[in-house]
Amino acid sequence: MKYAGSLLAIVSLAFAQQQAEYQQCGGINFSGSTECVSGTVCTKLNDYYSQCLPGAAAPAPTGSSLPRLGGVNTAGYDFSVATDGSFNGTGVTPPPAQFTHFANEGANLFRIPLMITTAWQLMTPQVGGQINETWFSSFYDPTVQAALASSPNTHVIIDLHNYARWNGAIIAQGGPTNDQFTSIWTQLAQKYGSNERVIFGIMNEPHDVPSVSTWVDSVQQVVNAVRAAGSTNFLLLPGSSWSSAQAFPTEAGPLLVKVTDPLGDNSKLIFDVHKYLDSDNSGTHPDCTTDNVQVFQDLVNFLQANGNRQAILSETGGGNTASCETLLANELAFVKNNFPTMVGFSVWAAGAFDTTYVLTQTPFVNGTDQALWTAAGKIPLPITAILRVIDTSGRSQAELALKVSVECNGVLGVEYVSMSDCSPRCMLQIEWRYSEHYGCQM
Repeated sequence: MKYAGSLLAIVSLAFAQQQAEYQQCGGINFSGSTECVSGTVCTKLNDYYSQCLPGAAAPAPTGSSLPRLGGVNTAGYDFSVATDGSFNGTGVTPPPAQFTHFANEGANLFRIPLMITTAWQLMTPQVGGQINETWFSSFYDPTVQAALASSPNTHVIIDLHNYARWNGAIIAQGGPTNDQFTSIWTQLAQKYGSNERVIFGIMNEPHDVPSVSTWVDSVQQVVNAVRAAGSTNFLLLPGSSWSSAQAFPTEAGPLLVKVTDPLGDNSKLIFDVHKYLDSDNSGTHPDCTTDNVQVFQDLVNFLQANGNRQAILSETGGGNTASCETLLANELAFVKNNFPTMVGFSVWAAGAFDTTYVLTQTPFVNGTDQALWTAAGKIPLPITAILRVIDTSGRSQAELALKVSVECNGVLGVEYVSMSDCSPRCMLQIEWRYSEHYGCQM
């Protein structure tokens, strides 16, 4: 298939004849055996490919990795939540068609606030109580399922949008107890723990917390509760100061890096940061004044110096103005080029927002996109490649894991995988994922 544009791929690889030691053992759309012969371990290289690699037999690792993520916040259920955590209303359901719209353009991440990340009060009208099953099954869960159905690659962030508060009182600091806080996440983990494409955003934008260390302890309690419920989902750990990416390295970051995961490592604990581009970082003005590149460079330096940890920019954005089109594009280019330290981003916001909202990314009725999304957010991810290797002697077919750099319309990305030996006389068949979304030619 051909698509307008150009593609430059630089591939470093070596082949492996198909045999038990280097066979594929997992990945999206893989239907074969997931068992490896003695002396090898089924190792996940990316979402599409796991391979039997030499290694001592050991318990299956709990660690995993997220693919490169990019998409939008689909707001609505959070519309009646104030920044003090109070709630007065019913929220608005994001239009389901938007998920398909953005997924068709290459987005693979939807953050759904106030809807499991929606208003805590909508989910459980009484703090620490049981989930309102009528509301959950009629509104929130259908929205999550619509997002997941938009593409087999889609991930959804369930975002508890309460600012570390319930009706003005701060969790474990005069407000709900940690047990009441963990109750909602235990229930959500029981509902979504079997779907690895659902990511748990523990709390949206904690702010003005008297004790950051006490807040970090509350985060640790949620991690423990989610794991106790049997869930192995990725968890987003929020800091303080409105989840500020700028404050993270010196404020909550040094404490959050000490949060532990009962799974045994920290690979599924991702730090959750926000950063806007207007003059006061409030995300309330149409014009942008900074691209935040230095802020994110400082964050990347901190993460790499503290165990090569990862973060996700789950909120950022600007107005549909020339300044924001340029500066947000710069910011997101930095985020993309610093994968895997920066897992990805989610632009604020589409969903139930009107097309006149100051930071709207809601498509127009005729299906056209907002200027900012077209200029900076659209085409959020580099192409992923799978290389299939066929031994032309007819003896076998092998699957190959490779390292590939792809440059498409100025977006550069690298997929990290392993390399191994292969016999000669192999024919290569390359399958490019998302090429239709990137204007690239195969």
